[in-house]
Amino acid sequence: MSDFNIRDIKLGKNVTAEDVRDDLEFLDDWEERYRYIIDLGKQLPELPDTLRTEDRFVRGCQSQVWLVTDYDDSEGRLYLAVDSDAIIVRGLAAIVLTALNRRSPEQIAAVDMDAFFQDIDLFGHLSPTRGNGLRAMVARIKQEAAALAA
Repeated sequence: MSDFNIRDIKLGKNVTAEDVRDDLEFLDDWEERYRYIIDLGKQLPELPDTLRTEDRFVRGCQSQVWLVTDYDDSEGRLYLAVDSDAIIVRGLAAIVLTALNRRSPEQIAAVDMDAFFQDIDLFGHLSPTRGNGLRAMVARIKQEAAALAA
């Protein structure tokens, strides 16, 4: 049995979106930034096969991507886990989690991820299909959060 625990993912707590912004600004070129993004993705645990189900599959991504959520009613927080078969996508998912993981559904709805991605100049360095997949991932998370807020 896997020792996967969605609440052990510290992205969004120990590493925040502001940390990512600061770290990316510090790095000189996009080759270094890609390495940083890939390293960030290594903080995501691999999902057990039992969680890689059709209902968790994120449509619109070039790579295979799965999203797992767990809502804590008492805390009013949504915990997120994302996994992918592509290392760069795992890194992009990690960036998303720094901004959205461990937040309330209302906080998730309020985050302007496109503005954040623009701020870190991400879409200028991704292929259009990779950018569309990233937007699909964010849209799916916001959809799950909105269902909880309703």
